[in-house]
Amino acid sequence: MTASGHKKITGAWCMYDWADSAFATSLMAAVLPIYFRNIACVTETGATNPLASSLWGYTAAAAMTVIAVLSLVLGTAADYGSSRKRFLTLFISIGTVATAALSLTGGGDWVAVSLIFIIANTGYACGELFYNSLLPHIAAPGQMDRISSRGYAWGYIGGGILLAVNIWMIYALPQTVLFPGGDPLPLLAMRLTFLSVAVWWFLFSLPVQLLVPEPPGPKRTITWRKLVPLAFRRLKRTFSEIRVYRQLFLFLVAFWFYNDGIGTIIKMATIFGDEIGISTLDLIGALALTQVIGIPCSLAFGRLAGRFTTKSVILSGLFVYLLISICAVFMQRALHFWLLAGTVGLVQGGTQALSRSLFASMVPAAKSAEFFSFYNISGKFAGIAGPLLFGIAAHISGSSRMGIVSLVIFFIIGGVLLLRVDVEEGRAAAAPS
Repeated sequence: MTASGHKKITGAWCMYDWADSAFATSLMAAVLPIYFRNIACVTETGATNPLASSLWGYTAAAAMTVIAVLSLVLGTAADYGSSRKRFLTLFISIGTVATAALSLTGGGDWVAVSLIFIIANTGYACGELFYNSLLPHIAAPGQMDRISSRGYAWGYIGGGILLAVNIWMIYALPQTVLFPGGDPLPLLAMRLTFLSVAVWWFLFSLPVQLLVPEPPGPKRTITWRKLVPLAFRRLKRTFSEIRVYRQLFLFLVAFWFYNDGIGTIIKMATIFGDEIGISTLDLIGALALTQVIGIPCSLAFGRLAGRFTTKSVILSGLFVYLLISICAVFMQRALHFWLLAGTVGLVQGGTQALSRSLFASMVPAAKSAEFFSFYNISGKFAGIAGPLLFGIAAHISGSSRMGIVSLVIFFIIGGVLLLRVDVEEGRAAAAPS
């Protein structure tokens, strides 16, 4: 393949981060939690359900459960029939249609919003599964840190641009008093946000669908009745094989913990801020700041990994996340939220990007599809715990602050386990003999 052809393929791959990051930023992190608490969970009398934050945590945990179970079967189906691109297209379609459908909901529709979000988030997360599995096939081993970090940086740019447009809509469009005696809310702008995310995601996903080739593999067919038991047999076999690569497996366990903490912060930060009285514009504006700061910092993490080590740079990011979780407990004002959002921007994209590339660097080339499938599937199952624990802690205590406190343990355990990973030994074990 020519250098220009390879550049076009890696660029098309990175563009999907630009596309689906709109869902993660404008919808999942910024607008939908506020919409859920202030519109979907409000009755005709104007009272907000006191369990709104817990219900959002339970919704996120339910979404992760559906995603984890589906990923178990879908990873096997794609690997068995060399159908990664076909499944990616399918879940882009599911995710974008469900995202657009959120614009049809209204006051008191928290059950409908929860169900539609679960479908949309399934499209987003399962699409990511097949998207991530393409990385080892388009990047040489020495390029994975750079390309993975570039993808996250492009995601920050794309997600940030659309978030800025949505902030403008929330500021400029008329506010709506939805309930008697209630405060004005940017209802029209929120609904248009859901539509804009769907359109953005679909349009900018076209490059990866059209330009990135399907990785080579055998073309086989299998019935769905046989697929489920096959998936469990393969999962059991892959689990046994990964355990042979001791450092890779130790890293995977560490990743399960700390990535669950990161994912929970992304999903729960806005609804927590809304609960303590921070305005909609401050909440969404602070998340835009996260995007702006995240662009150069994601690229910087890739370069720092080359200067120091990938593991040490990830550990520094986890330490910052630990401080964020502790400081968030004492948050009172909008300024505090802005400061913490900016700090998240320093480490979020880089930590996740380097985790993806570090795992890829310790995976044997012959087992890349199988191990990456396990990486994604197991991560989805592990990701159930954070939102669920947040919801339970907030439910029992009556405040989201205790939900934030519960995240500290994920970063401590994940960081301690990561410290024990011998990356060079892991890479040596993965090298062809």
